[in-house]
Amino acid sequence: MPSQITASFLDRTVSHLKKVWHDLSVDRLKETLELFPDLDDKDLELLQQWMDSCLSNTGGEVAARRRAAQLGENYLALSPTGRRKFLQLLCDSYDVDDGAVETAIEQWREADPEDRAAARLKLRDTLDPPRMKLLTQFTELPEGMKFLVDMRAELLSLKKEVPELAPLEADLKRQLVSWFDIGLLQLEQISWQSSAQLLEKLIAYEAVHAIQSWDDLKNRLESDRRCFAFFHPNMPDEPLIFVEVALVKGLADSVQKLLDADAPILDFNEADTAIFYSISNAQRGLAGISFGNFLIKRVVAELQHDFHDLKQFSTLSPIPGFMRWLDKQDDNTLQQLPGGKAWVQLPEPRLPDDWHLDASLAEQRREPLLQLCAHYLTQEKRPGRITPLDNVTHFHLSNGAEVAQLNWLADSSANGIKQSAGMMVNYLYDLPHIESRSQDYSAQGSIAQSAKIKALCKT
Repeated sequence: MPSQITASFLDRTVSHLKKVWHDLSVDRLKETLELFPDLDDKDLELLQQWMDSCLSNTGGEVAARRRAAQLGENYLALSPTGRRKFLQLLCDSYDVDDGAVETAIEQWREADPEDRAAARLKLRDTLDPPRMKLLTQFTELPEGMKFLVDMRAELLSLKKEVPELAPLEADLKRQLVSWFDIGLLQLEQISWQSSAQLLEKLIAYEAVHAIQSWDDLKNRLESDRRCFAFFHPNMPDEPLIFVEVALVKGLADSVQKLLDADAPILDFNEADTAIFYSISNAQRGLAGISFGNFLIKRVVAELQHDFHDLKQFSTLSPIPGFMRWLDKQDDNTLQQLPGGKAWVQLPEPRLPDDWHLDASLAEQRREPLLQLCAHYLTQEKRPGRITPLDNVTHFHLSNGAEVAQLNWLADSSANGIKQSAGMMVNYLYDLPHIESRSQDYSAQGSIAQSAKIKALCKT
């Protein structure tokens, strides 16, 4: 179901965008742009002429806006090959003019003191590639911001095979960073009463624990659950990032229990803990632009305001890289680590099929895997860095959390067993210590960890 909904609403989004932009430009311009999907050489020549006319502002700002709408409409109709050629043209033909930059630098050097400021402004304008003026025109169109976010998503995929597109992707990211400043974002709660279109997107964008059905989604939005998302004013119907929260008693130690649709609904007045069990970035095109730390802090403030009895704020987080790391370690290395000796003594395969369903097999593996995982989370570092190898750990520690508790077989799904032998971790946000822990981690790589985690790390 999630994949069907994803395809459905994405198709509707593109169709809607094409119609809006077509209506904006049709019968308003004497000239029209019609390109073949794969963009042959003649099409590329026409395309460049059209881009030049967009940049020249011939006929004024309104005409330039309508030309940009036709340009965008044509881009959406291109094949993958045509889009790659379109982006390559933007990258190659509308880059910074190095000769003009050298001239501007020389003029700045030779400028009299009273003219230095004007020369500096000219140099700054010269360093701004013309393609950015063209792309900025899309922000003035209906849903133009979403168009640019999706364009960067495509660039992120393409630049792996076409590295020459990296400068264009970097330019677009720089613009998106300024356009999506945290001060411009709006925090909203998503509920079962939200629009069907928004709920469909929630299903499609969930990246941690897939939403299996409408009943599953309704369960996640019950009275003892909360979902919050950041939105941008120019993308009011598109969540940028969202977090799902369960109001419970004590630290949750199983995601299956949290997501059990048959479990009784807790009276939220009895809850003492808020569990952040899923944080999903909804827009691939905004990768590398961080909202998550601000989202958690804003949601904590909202929950504190609404539920005065909440004492703990914690995650129930996946450990996506643990088994990948463990599989790379040789036995000699493992024997030097906490739990390693017991682990290497297990017969091969150490994790046979369906081992977690056999109580005896699972119990034999419990303690060594918990110890090795605690070591992985707190001691394994990125090459040449003081920060943890695990990306999720790095994210929460940078926000001021503590590695609080490892939970055995907390995610018994196929993906959970594959990624982390079913283990999940609670990162605890101890409110009085969040800022100091965040600063200590950023400055020194200090990892706040509970006594339970420290005990597991002892050999």
